[in-house]
Formats: sequence, structure tokens, C-alpha cells
Amino acid sequence: MFKSPMGCLHIRKNVNRFEIACTIFSPNFPMIRGILFDLDNTLLDFMRMKRASIEAGVTAMIDSGLPMPREEAVQKIYEIYDRVGIEHQEIFNIFLEEQYRMVEYKWLAAGVVAYRRARNNYLVTYPHVRSTLAALLQRGLKLAVISDAPRLGAWLRLAQLDLHHMFDPVVTFDDTGHRKPSPIPFERALALMGLSAKEVVMIGDWPDRDMVGAKQLGIVTVFARYGDTKNTVESGADYEIDDISQLLQVLNLMEIDEDQTSLFES
Repeated sequence: MFKSPMGCLHIRKNVNRFEIACTIFSPNFPMIRGILFDLDNTLLDFMRMKRASIEAGVTAMIDSGLPMPREEAVQKIYEIYDRVGIEHQEIFNIFLEEQYRMVEYKWLAAGVVAYRRARNNYLVTYPHVRSTLAALLQRGLKLAVISDAPRLGAWLRLAQLDLHHMFDPVVTFDDTGHRKPSPIPFERALALMGLSAKEVVMIGDWPDRDMVGAKQLGIVTVFARYGDTKNTVESGADYEIDDISQLLQVLNLMEIDEDQTSLFES
């Protein structure tokens, strides 16, 4: 057992075949009454869906006459996303205008249709999301989403996955005009939930936004390493999990009294 400079206990413990990695234990948490979730790459595999959709759209445009190698076109589209944001709704329009100074609507239509089909096929939750959410609700916890996505986009993804009835509230960029790590989206969610920062846990995949934003308010943080797309080494989170179902074990750990820590000694 290792004592961190923070005075917390780092625990490695196998639970239901999964290992809670780099868990930080503190015995002084108040009762948790709510969970704040990031949406993309925390509940659903957004980047996998995006990649598959873009590749399908590009392939369809090439089949319709677009004179550009597939990988080159995909790379250029992602370069545009880096400038305008991953949620931009007219990415193929911009791509065609920049590359050919015109929009060939035959290519555009083929690309949009293929993109939408792939998006619908690849928009899925991570393993154990539904069962974990159901277990959290059975515990009487309030569940909320804080997302930097546009309001309609976030709700559409939740509705397509049939998760929209599980969360109240859903706070998006359109609701506050601020993106994480600004404390404002977190404060809005807490106000709507009627809870304090000490009564909730934040789980997300982006340390610089989800972890930093929550910690500003003193919210306990959980890093969704299973959704990490940035090869994060140090998340700065209080807990790290490799599967969303481990969130249940994290909550159990938070309820353990200090004198019970010996249970985890090897």
C-alpha cells in the first residue's frame, strides 16, 4: 500500500474481473447523491463513430467522382475539424469549397447520406453503460450530463441510444454559452439538480476539461480511461476506471470508513 503526497491511499484491487487502476482513496467524502457524466467518449464511443462516418462519406463521394485519394480526403477533413470544431454540421461543404472552390452537389449528397447511415450504425454505448446507469438509478442517485456539444446534437445522441429518459438535467454548450473547464456548466447542473459540489461525482474522458473543470468546484473526479483518445498519462483525477461498471466500485470505496482500509492491504 502506497501513501501519496496528498495523504491518500492508492489501491489496486480486482473487482469483478476488472482492475481499478490508480485509484485514490479518501475516507472523508460526504454521501454522494448525484453523478455528472460527460457524453462523448464517456457514455458513447464518439470518436469511433465520427471516424467511421467520415470514412463512409468520403468513400461515397469518391464513388460519385471525387478525384482525391481516400486517406488524403479524410486527413483534410480532420484538419478542417481542428479549425472549426468536431461538431460542425457542414464539414463536407467546407471541404469541397476549399479543395475545388465549388460544391458539387452530386458528391455532397452522396457523402451526407453515407455519413448519416454510418453514424446511425456506429452510434453505440460503451459496454456496461446501460446496466451501470440502471444500477445508479436503483441506488436513488440523480444523473446529469454536462456536454460541450450543441443542445440538439446531445439530445439526438441520447435519444437514439434510448438514454434520454435517464438524465435530468442535460446541460450543453447552448445552455450556458460556456465550455468546460469553465465552472459555469457545472454550476448550472448542480443548481438544476439541487445538489452541492460535495454531493456529486464527475466522470469524463478529457482531463483538461472534465477533471479540471470539476475540481475547481471541489467535485470528486473519475477519469474514464476507457474513452481516452489522447494517450493521457496523468489524468489528475481522484479515480481512474477502465470500464464504466467500475464506477459502482468507486462509489463503494468512497463509503468505506478510514479504519476499514486494512481490508485492501495485500
